[in-house]
Amino acid sequence: MDSIFDSGWQFTTIPALAQRAAQTYRDEVAIEDGTVRMTFIELDAARRQAAKAAMAAGVKKGDRVMIWAPNGWKWFVAALGIASVGGVLIPTSTRFRGTEVEELMRRSGATMMFSCGEFLGAYYPDQLGTEARRLLHTIVVFDGARATETAWQDFLAGGEGVSDAELSQRQASVGPDDLCDMLFTSGTTGHPKGVMYGHRQCLMAIDAWATRVGIRRHDRVLVIPPFFHAFGYRSGAIVSLMRGALLLPHQAFDAEEILRRVEREKVSVIPGPPAIFHSMLQHPGMAAFDRSSLRLGITGGAVVPATLIRRMREDLGFAGVVNGYGLTECGGYGTMCSADDTDDRIANTAGKPFPDTEVRIMDSEGRLLPDGERGEVVLRGYIVMKGYFNDPDATAKTIDQDGWLHSGDIGYFDENGDLRIEDRLKDMYITGGFNCYPAEIERLMSAHPAIGQIAVIGVPDERLGEVGKAYVVLRPGQTATEAELIAWARTNIANFKVPRSVEFREILPTSPQGKVQKTQLRAEAC
Repeated sequence: MDSIFDSGWQFTTIPALAQRAAQTYRDEVAIEDGTVRMTFIELDAARRQAAKAAMAAGVKKGDRVMIWAPNGWKWFVAALGIASVGGVLIPTSTRFRGTEVEELMRRSGATMMFSCGEFLGAYYPDQLGTEARRLLHTIVVFDGARATETAWQDFLAGGEGVSDAELSQRQASVGPDDLCDMLFTSGTTGHPKGVMYGHRQCLMAIDAWATRVGIRRHDRVLVIPPFFHAFGYRSGAIVSLMRGALLLPHQAFDAEEILRRVEREKVSVIPGPPAIFHSMLQHPGMAAFDRSSLRLGITGGAVVPATLIRRMREDLGFAGVVNGYGLTECGGYGTMCSADDTDDRIANTAGKPFPDTEVRIMDSEGRLLPDGERGEVVLRGYIVMKGYFNDPDATAKTIDQDGWLHSGDIGYFDENGDLRIEDRLKDMYITGGFNCYPAEIERLMSAHPAIGQIAVIGVPDERLGEVGKAYVVLRPGQTATEAELIAWARTNIANFKVPRSVEFREILPTSPQGKVQKTQLRAEAC
């Protein structure tokens, strides 16, 4: 078979996908992670072993299970094992500390955890206090477990008494509409909310995305975004399983190591937010690395300047670059450009909605607006979450009575039916009565030849209410002053949009997903 879809196979559940991938891609390599190399058949066997061990450890259908570790093959095998027995995966950020993880446990009702051992100079389970540990019946440590936790191999050995028939019976009880995971998002409230997502909707969204961007069999996919984020887990790990691509997990957000792996491992596809590609472009030794294997760069998650798209093609050497837009509440998806779209469309739009979904623009009164008019982006269809876990009030505020999910993003559809994102509603600031959208200003100012990366925020001003402040990382070998950049902006941008101050930085603060943390910049500016 050339495709998992041969013979009319339809999406049902994640474990069914893993079985189908093993039948279709068989002895082709599924994962390379350091010295570990697994075929699709071996990956499915590892999944079944982890699933049996989860059953032996007491995981029941509907139980929530956390994974608190960086990208790696054991992370993915554990996730597949959890899904195979009807557990609900709770991916957990490695940047979280013990108190944050405990809050996530309480909100999700998690009763079991998979964790890394030593990472970033700390033994991660040591961060868990007595109360947090009381919430968990088992803590499995992938590598370097201490006596207080269960080692990965011991966990797997515990499943040896579970028969194939018992596993098959449990797996058969997992339905397409059952929850497969809950990714937590803070939104605007600051309190984490669990986004409930089901097996079939997850697989349908990933397939629509993979078809749109052009993921191919035998692609070598370097997954830099963390698996605890939709971009890493779904648009990296699961999509590789689905399409017969080779998964290359990556842990360090380090430009030089990324470039080394591209050269050494012949990487063909890199999905990730703009900051990943900015970091590669900013590396002073970029030209010395062989990047000829690069075929497809996939970005999104922020407004992407046209300059970045062009430089990804011309400087990094990607044959194709695609851009898109999505939300955790929609599985990480929403709209996407196609691999065969024009450069201009890819650079300046987020593409079109997925099949069988709706994306529209709505005003503050709840009216749907025609193409060309700006308003809030709203989405409807199978990609919309099942709701926030144990939070009906927050769900009702996000999904209205007509089923529209309110994104909090400002955008419009152009004459070609492509979505153009302006900014977050919460990021907009008002200068002398004029609405200013930082993402638009960033896009415009990125055309300056000295600017490698830029972030704009609104800061208080006695006369105008708020004015723009730009944080700029210069391109290697380039120089510029604050006065020069402001003068250039006054020549090329409407006056009210021009930042009133510029601060130069070596790097900008980013989240684990690679997004610039404007909240931190605002706090520093106050």
